[in-house]
Amino acid sequence: MSENNYNPDVLSCIANLSSDEVFTPPELVNRILDLLPERLWSDKKTTFLDPGCKSGVFLREIAKRLEKGLEKQIPNRHKRMNHIFRNQLFGLAITELTAFLSRRSVYCSKTANGKYSVCEAFEDPQGNIHFGRVEHIWENDRCVVCGASKGAYDRGKELESHAYQFIHTESPEEVFKMKFDVIVSNPPYQIGSDGSTRDIPIYNKFVEQAKKLNPRYLSMIIPSRWMASGLGLSEFRRAMLGDRRIRKLVDYERMDEVFPGVDFEGGVCFFLWDRDNEGDCDVTTISGDEAVGPVARNLNEFDVFVRDIRALKILRKVLRAGEASITDILSVDKEFGWTSNFDGFHKNKQEPNDVALHYNRKGKRLIGWINRKDVTKSANLIDTWKVMVPQAYGERGTRPATVLGPSFIAGSPSVCTQTYLFFYIGSEKKAKSLNSYVRTRFFRFLVSLRKITQHATRSTYTWVPQQSWDRTWTDEALYKGYGLTKEDITFIESRIRPMEASDE
Repeated sequence: MSENNYNPDVLSCIANLSSDEVFTPPELVNRILDLLPERLWSDKKTTFLDPGCKSGVFLREIAKRLEKGLEKQIPNRHKRMNHIFRNQLFGLAITELTAFLSRRSVYCSKTANGKYSVCEAFEDPQGNIHFGRVEHIWENDRCVVCGASKGAYDRGKELESHAYQFIHTESPEEVFKMKFDVIVSNPPYQIGSDGSTRDIPIYNKFVEQAKKLNPRYLSMIIPSRWMASGLGLSEFRRAMLGDRRIRKLVDYERMDEVFPGVDFEGGVCFFLWDRDNEGDCDVTTISGDEAVGPVARNLNEFDVFVRDIRALKILRKVLRAGEASITDILSVDKEFGWTSNFDGFHKNKQEPNDVALHYNRKGKRLIGWINRKDVTKSANLIDTWKVMVPQAYGERGTRPATVLGPSFIAGSPSVCTQTYLFFYIGSEKKAKSLNSYVRTRFFRFLVSLRKITQHATRSTYTWVPQQSWDRTWTDEALYKGYGLTKEDITFIESRIRPMEASDE
């Protein structure tokens, strides 16, 4: 095809408006729609809802499929398209602007009853793509529904409030006063909770609200971080993993593989929820050009979801040994009570009772000093040797990965800010042994199975077993000790890069 004949789909080129308005490429929409049963496209009674319309691409691509599938039942194309638009396709736009954009995509006119609309069945300018401004419900300066910050979103009528109609109603079925057979969407992902850079997820609320409507099928594309992490997602994760009606799951380790130019830690996934059929879930994992699956899996095998079946097989071998978890000697978040920006210490040692305090500023590892009597929390851990690991370390899905920031040994006595978690132990010799273990690929691979974002919390280390602290640990010894095959080792080393001495 020559450049002169190149005619791209405008919806594959459109720029995202904001962090919550991530437009869905048409190619991706069709991959999601392919999960649905083929028979739906030739059923003139099937109704479809997109409760998070941005560009209208879901409804547009569904219309294309119905237009072809209903050709024999409604031979007249004009009547067929009127029937589809009037009786089968429905949407809730997330803003007034996206409502216009969605109607333009679906009806070829920003008003459904406009002069150039391809549907003549509407008298209402909104047609079946509605936008209704609703308000947040404020309590203690936050919305009780979505957690939005009052300071950031309590705006005048001339500005968008980002209070989404679908989740800000107790009875979503009242919006259109009807039930839907299929709900599909790429919902908003997050919203600012305190007016700063801290965002909280809201895509889970769209999934939960959609289930309340009890459609025959539900399919949404959402961030994958719910599988193991995410602020306030514990209950949502339990519900998703325990829901045997999730029959298909396609998981991308990198978000930019499906949303070019969008950088969102943890990847993205889409799923098919089938109301009337329970069973194992067919899971497909995609990393770059490599696709693994579909593999039938029980999503609820563990408290978090292990994304790759090859990793799951290795984990089972390790857990089979029944050893104690490394978390038994691991600190909790803010073990000594200080946040990462704590500055109540002095730069130089001033008194004999001063204790070394490890902290970080602008990516640099530093040591300050604080008097022992000023350590009022977990004072019993001051006089231990420690192997410290940064809590946050992001790599945006690169492979092979380091997973954790460089660990280091902190002598006794010592304390630290929230920047670090630490393993505590009784002697320098044991600390050196433990640190050699932390730096192995084996250790960091097991951490990676529960670390889906840049933050490694205490629970992230749950599956790492303890060892005897009387030697320098190597991957070769660990691979042999757990009976890992050449295939297992190759997989681990394709995912985790060695931690060199320079990574101090």
